[in-house]
Amino acid sequence: MEDEAPHVAVLPSIGIGHLISLIEFSKKLVHHHNFHITLIIPTIGSPPDAMIEALHGLPSTINHIFLPPVQYEDMPKNDPTRLLIVKATSLSLSPLRQVIKSLSATTKLVSFIADAFAIDFVDVAEEFNVPWYVYLPLSAMCLSLLLYLPTLSELVSCEYRDLIEPVKLPGCIPIHGNDLFAGLQDHKSEYYQWLLSMTKRLPLAKGIMINSFRELEAGTIRVFQEKTLCKSPVYAIGPLVRMGTNNLDNDDVSNCLKWLDDQAQGSVILVSFGSGGTLSNEQMNELAFGLEMSEHSFLWVVKSPNNESVTGTYFSIQSQNDPFDFLPRGFLGRTEGRGLVMPSWAPQAHILSHASTGGFLTHCGWNSVSESIVNGVPMIAWPLFAEQKMNAVLLTNDIKVAIRPKVGENGLVVREEISEVVKNLMGGEERKRMCEVMSGLKEAAAKALAIDGDSSNALSELAMEWTNHKKID
Repeated sequence: MEDEAPHVAVLPSIGIGHLISLIEFSKKLVHHHNFHITLIIPTIGSPPDAMIEALHGLPSTINHIFLPPVQYEDMPKNDPTRLLIVKATSLSLSPLRQVIKSLSATTKLVSFIADAFAIDFVDVAEEFNVPWYVYLPLSAMCLSLLLYLPTLSELVSCEYRDLIEPVKLPGCIPIHGNDLFAGLQDHKSEYYQWLLSMTKRLPLAKGIMINSFRELEAGTIRVFQEKTLCKSPVYAIGPLVRMGTNNLDNDDVSNCLKWLDDQAQGSVILVSFGSGGTLSNEQMNELAFGLEMSEHSFLWVVKSPNNESVTGTYFSIQSQNDPFDFLPRGFLGRTEGRGLVMPSWAPQAHILSHASTGGFLTHCGWNSVSESIVNGVPMIAWPLFAEQKMNAVLLTNDIKVAIRPKVGENGLVVREEISEVVKNLMGGEERKRMCEVMSGLKEAAAKALAIDGDSSNALSELAMEWTNHKKID
């Protein structure tokens, strides 16, 4: 066993976005540091097709194991999605224990890496005396919030959304309480109590990894290096993004890329709300009319509306209806030529890297934000759930590479506002300024990931620690 390559167990949280980020992390380890990886994946119900596709074609040194799926009938009814994820993790501890027992006996298991939102899994690592680390597939700002939360919870007695003054997170720009992580917005909820307990466990990790890089969030990362907020070392190893997909032979995808080839350079705005986000029927109509009124070229990844939840495509909730049926009458005909509408999914990484793409209307999921930065594409920030409002604040108020549309009193972003922000993003002085900043960030991201870059060096430091795992205290 001592002659074998060091082995790392990687535990993503439930959700395709978290899995994709940890897949990219695993690829870095095996390509540059001669590790073997086992991805141990919990699910609720059968793994979705997008998850199967993401795991296809991985290097032979990355194995994956699906834990027995937690069944919907075993889950509490009417719980929010985020709480279901937590409870599914706890129901997966027993089968995980068997997997780690086997890996400990058959491989040189040197490290156990858990997604921060699956931190309950580290109980198994402690049982087998395997050093455990945490991976947060989010921004440094989000980690600052999580590490500061135990202190913040003692300072604030009201709900965060009711705070008059902005919250001052260590190393970050001030942020209004209403823009903090959505899971914090009900102090009495079971999820809030779990989140608070999770944040108290984070500093116990041997190390914490974040999918960010120094030039993007310099002030926050500096606070981590000073270790005033957390004694455990924090490693900025990003931006880790998925650069391609295995679905390019799909007819819709081929037509999409051919359509982009025919558009002028920098003329198209990509509109996508990620793998889980949905809009209401009324908001979907406003968006359609706003894109039409803007008179700019667009590529819209459209999903069927969901009037109950902005996370309406998580798990098996996705509507089976044709999303085109919900578009305004005549919309496709009126926008033919300058607009392309893709049902449910599109090769986002390829679109953002295409020369014709000049803007991105995004839900501000961190994977999407990172892909946009790597490709130097300015954004319209339209957050829906989770930490996405925090990301929007970072992009608009701090880094200043995005525009955030105003939400009306009825909770809608109206068509006139949508048209205006699209025009501002795609033309004029504001666009020129954002493109200059984005160009610098694109270059900085490439340098961070170069062989001697900050992010690569941080990962090398971790790899050295794991290779010499017997020396770990």
